[in-house]
Amino acid sequence: MSLSSPQERLRVALDLADLGEQMMRARLRREQPDLDDAAVQAAVERWRQERPGALLGDCPGRPYPRPLGGLGR
Repeated sequence: MSLSSPQERLRVALDLADLGEQMMRARLRREQPDLDDAAVQAAVERWRQERPGALLGDCPGRPYPRPLGGLGR
């Protein structure tokens, strides 16, 4: 699959992030059916902050050398 623009690649990344959050909500509801909406929301927020890689910006490895947004072209 070839995405022709940075906007399309960003849209795919955001859609995948949204899908991951939806999957986590479904897992929480399946594993803990007694949780109310507020508790599920709190658990999802904790997951976003504490999941592996979150403290490192989800990307262990060397920093990207150019500024984001195509400014380094």
